[in-house]
Amino acid sequence: MKKKKKLTEVAFCYDFDGTLAGGNMQEYGFMRRLGITPEEFWPMVDSMARENAADNNLCYMRCMLEEAKARRIPFRREDFMDCGRDIPLFKGVEEWFDRINAYALKKGIVVSHYLISSGLQEIVEGTPIAKKFTQTFASTFMYNGYGEAIWPARVVNYTGKTQYLFRINKGCLDVCDNRTINEPMPENERPIPFDHMVYFGDGDTDVPCMSMIKRLGGYCVSVFQPDMDGAKKKAAKLKKDGRVNLVAPADYSAGSDIDRFIKRVIDKFAADSKLKALS
Repeated sequence: MKKKKKLTEVAFCYDFDGTLAGGNMQEYGFMRRLGITPEEFWPMVDSMARENAADNNLCYMRCMLEEAKARRIPFRREDFMDCGRDIPLFKGVEEWFDRINAYALKKGIVVSHYLISSGLQEIVEGTPIAKKFTQTFASTFMYNGYGEAIWPARVVNYTGKTQYLFRINKGCLDVCDNRTINEPMPENERPIPFDHMVYFGDGDTDVPCMSMIKRLGGYCVSVFQPDMDGAKKKAAKLKKDGRVNLVAPADYSAGSDIDRFIKRVIDKFAADSKLKALS
């Protein structure tokens, strides 16, 4: 009987805001429902962070709760999910996952997709791509007995994002398991090596993840919005500084720069796997 070929596992890790969708996810359904503008909301967050020497992500979550309470608009998990349905994704994003999975599988590669975001998990869960991710690592709220959001349960900031790369690397995806993630694990026993990872991001908050993945042999893509002032220049600096492998417009459709680059990366993963099998 012919021995069944073992497939090579790789991980694609994505930021959300500015990477898969434009703007900040809170600026769509949530702010519209409250009748507040980004120009009002974000300075409030920055001011709170400065005055209290606090984490910006904790402050935006507190401001969300305070502004909703001031307007007597309770937010439940399903309300946040409804806000996710209003977010316009970049061109080609909705079809991206299935198309890339199919291409990779033909090459003997299995791709798992992970979201690592400082945004809200509940809002992401309302988007049409939520089920495409093996796991979503993002900030989230606690809820009271009435199902209303009352306090941050988990906050993901830009340096904290790197811990989730280690969770993927070791296969420790349960965010409540903080013991196993710190246990020693030989490199050759880790489910997905860092050099089998690709990270997609758009800016400064992604730099720690980008630097780590690229340094350890993986690949990084810096996405920019062509219609945003200074976006391309900012992305190009990441390439110049050696943080990323590719700078590309926010277009995930077939034949785009991102599509062509990632297919070549998959081809390389496949070739490396064949070479390793011969050694």
